[in-house]
Amino acid sequence: MDWRLFWDRDDHSIYVNARHKQLHFARVANDLLALLPDPPLHLLDYGCGEAYEARRIAAHCGRLSLYDAAPSVQAGLKRRFAGSASIQALDDADLAGLAPGSIDAILCLSVLQYMSREECEALLDVWHRLLTPGGQLILGDVIAPGAHTVTDITSLLGFAREGGFLVAALRGLAVTFFSDYRRLRQKIGLSTYDESTIMDMLAAHGFAGRRAPRNIGHNQARVTYIATRL
Repeated sequence: MDWRLFWDRDDHSIYVNARHKQLHFARVANDLLALLPDPPLHLLDYGCGEAYEARRIAAHCGRLSLYDAAPSVQAGLKRRFAGSASIQALDDADLAGLAPGSIDAILCLSVLQYMSREECEALLDVWHRLLTPGGQLILGDVIAPGAHTVTDITSLLGFAREGGFLVAALRGLAVTFFSDYRRLRQKIGLSTYDESTIMDMLAAHGFAGRRAPRNIGHNQARVTYIATRL
């Protein structure tokens, strides 16, 4: 099993219950909308997952394209947003068919850690082609070298206490301890990037980058970077 196969399953326990999932997507949407350029704009959410707040984000942006690498997630998004005038769910062929310079902003949240550096650099070229000159790339939830699992646990428990699902979070952590996620994290690991590496990668692929004041989402031990397509 690799990370793509893991996320293609419907039995992973990343979200401990429905409230956790709801609050996670709401927090992400709030943070994202504060960072986006003024609408109207065409936003591509790359690695969107189930996109619970897609309609609210689309209402703000004007147009939203959703892409996730997991085929089962792609299929679910296409069913949910079939016929929507403002939201387009993309499969791999749809993504490849997007016109150069057709996207104003791209969000990539909590994705880079599941990819190799070579894969990330290849994606930067794809995003550079898709973005309009001056378009914005937002890389969120980037893990810095030396980050420890304990930090993620502490952050989750703080979010759970604030959101009223602490007992479920404790139960979910116990499930995760025996899960494929933990085994994959130990076997394959997660990719990490320090600020200078991210800046060098962005510059090498035609972007000017900066570190955002805070990370998108509840885990402030991770980092969000904002880049402009040159």
